[in-house]
Amino acid sequence: MPYLRIVDEIRRRIVAGELTAGDRVPSTRQIVREWGVAMATASKVLGRLQEEGLTRAVPGVGTVVAGPERQPPAEDLTRQRIVRAAVEIADAEGLAAVSMRRIAAELGASAMSLYRHVDGKDELVHLMADAVYGEDPPHRGPAGLEAARAAPGQARGWRAQLEVALRRQWRIHRRHPWLAQAVSLTRPQFVPNGMAHTDRLLHAVDGLGLDANTMLHAAMSLINFIRGTAVSLEAEERARTETGITDDEWMRAREAELGEMFASGAYPTLAKVVSQPGLDVDLDSLFEFGLRRQLDGLAVLVARARDGRRD
Repeated sequence: MPYLRIVDEIRRRIVAGELTAGDRVPSTRQIVREWGVAMATASKVLGRLQEEGLTRAVPGVGTVVAGPERQPPAEDLTRQRIVRAAVEIADAEGLAAVSMRRIAAELGASAMSLYRHVDGKDELVHLMADAVYGEDPPHRGPAGLEAARAAPGQARGWRAQLEVALRRQWRIHRRHPWLAQAVSLTRPQFVPNGMAHTDRLLHAVDGLGLDANTMLHAAMSLINFIRGTAVSLEAEERARTETGITDDEWMRAREAELGEMFASGAYPTLAKVVSQPGLDVDLDSLFEFGLRRQLDGLAVLVARARDGRRD
């Protein structure tokens, strides 16, 4: 986005010392002239710099570089500490709560000092995703998933590998509900530890007769299944925290409203299904159901590929 490029440049000037505490940063009019953007974009630039704690508004003066704050010794402030603090904030309050200013406050540092270790929030989220994927890495070799692989041509091996690998990814998302919001399939970040999980999936289906394009689509579809199910985790956790009630309690409080909707006759099949006893649907049950159906479908594709190869 254009405004982020301008933010990056002004941030660079601040971190490099070209602009120091109390110096005025470019005004909205200066940003419009220098970068040829709209006034609304220029205002967004200054807003982002203030959110990051790099600048502050001074009445009658304009936007200036924020002054230095208390910070720990240089040897204490590391990229690892910054990432760990960011992950802890995201785990407790969601990804939206993560900001350079908030992390700096948690670490007793100035927001500006963080930029000596990370370029900004985009890179920070990238590092956060890499860190949590690395907590439960996929294993190879005889002691790891390789042991689950059967002889070529036997479906049990590849399916067992995929199931273990996908459950591992689900556990990671369960521990870190914000992760699904931090990754993209259409514009994937090159996260080394995340790429290792993708490599594990591809390795499981390698040698089954699938061409490279089909292998990649199979792996990405499985990843998308995990991410698509996990994308509700953060909202679910936030709702529990903010309301203090469980999912079952939330549903019971709306039974009367739901009953009225079903009584209207507008949703006959839905009403018939949800009125049956023994229903138990949550994100974990959706994961379990979807995992088996995904692998069932892939088994059909593998069987067809093998038939084609023999032909």
